[in-house]
Amino acid sequence: MDHASIAFSGQFWVAVAIFAATYLIIITEKIHRTVVALAGAVIMVLVGVLHQEAAIAGVDFNTLGLLIGMMVIVNLSKGCGMYEAASIWAAKKAKGNPVAIFLLLGLMTAVFSAFLDNVTTVLLMVPVTLVIASNLKITPKPFLMSAILLSNIGGTATLIGDPPNILIGSAANLSFNQFLFNLSPISTVVAIVTLGMLYFIYRSVLHTTPEARAVIMGFNPREAISDWGLLIKSVFVIGLVILGFLTHSITHLDGATIAIAGAALLLILTRDEPEAHLHQVEWTTIFFFIGLFIVVTGIEHVGAIAMLADGVLKLTGDNMTLLTLSILWGSAFFSAIVDNIPFVATMIPLIKDLGASGMPMEPLWWALALGADMGGNATIIGASANVIVSGIASREGHKITFVEYMKTAIPITFVSIVICTIYLYFRYL
Repeated sequence: MDHASIAFSGQFWVAVAIFAATYLIIITEKIHRTVVALAGAVIMVLVGVLHQEAAIAGVDFNTLGLLIGMMVIVNLSKGCGMYEAASIWAAKKAKGNPVAIFLLLGLMTAVFSAFLDNVTTVLLMVPVTLVIASNLKITPKPFLMSAILLSNIGGTATLIGDPPNILIGSAANLSFNQFLFNLSPISTVVAIVTLGMLYFIYRSVLHTTPEARAVIMGFNPREAISDWGLLIKSVFVIGLVILGFLTHSITHLDGATIAIAGAALLLILTRDEPEAHLHQVEWTTIFFFIGLFIVVTGIEHVGAIAMLADGVLKLTGDNMTLLTLSILWGSAFFSAIVDNIPFVATMIPLIKDLGASGMPMEPLWWALALGADMGGNATIIGASANVIVSGIASREGHKITFVEYMKTAIPITFVSIVICTIYLYFRYL
């Protein structure tokens, strides 16, 4: 069935209505978003938009496996005090100055996200952030917002930094070095601008007392290590996991396989009972993703995402500049409201079709990557890292609401995409 005939089918409008209702209720926060996403997913199946098999097939188990594996590793390894030690080291390097600590952690997040996936980065950085904020007696929200935004921006820089990049690299046969050469310069510029904007927004709360700074400077990172044996095992396993992510192009092992293998190895080395550590997994976040994947699969199944993307391409015709910038801005917009992984998966065949007609391909791939990766910053559900950090923040008593997040993130995302527009135009167009 083509897109035009789908648009007039009852199933199309039912799927779109379920999708819209799910997102609207999530935004209102009247009902927990996990409950809303699961309810939307179930309704997609009950009304016949999806069969159960198609719904399950729409769940990205690589993302879920990666999340679960890294959550287990982080929860196991934090028992040795390594994250407290890292936070004390960073705070002491910054002389206990909240502004300097804020900038240092932001840059660390961006760099780590380029060479790990951004979800892993925030899982490693957020515990550090919470410890630092607690010791300085200031709100951790500026640090949490920085972790979300800069993990997505830093992840844009490389092939392995963000799941959409992996999809694009595989489909377009683009290498790690091509991503590094084409996307790391603009990712660096956007990261610096974002840090500057975040400082401007939060500068009034980035203050502490001389007493709190003195306490921080009096700490010894070595004294924070409570279990040296666990530290050695944790560093060994985390090192192997990082190596696994870096050598993805050679081993072709997916993130879920690497993360779960790391979790299993650390459980074996520590001989801990797994039950306590599995309890620490953010299961509400995992089930939110499951529901969201199925709801998005529903509107994919009826052709809604493909229709919208196709419409953008038809409107631009043969104008390469208009087409490239439409993909950039369109990807940013849709990645803010739809998980960027299924959106990118939908766009890939459409861009391939354009290449078959003789149109230059590379600018279109970079526009798609930049729009999808950075557009995901605009809302709390736009990317995996956003959901993870907001979930941890809520559990620790520092809830970031949907609207509160957007007030900060939308202006920053808009500026990011404007910078990307200038970059794409002058470098490729």
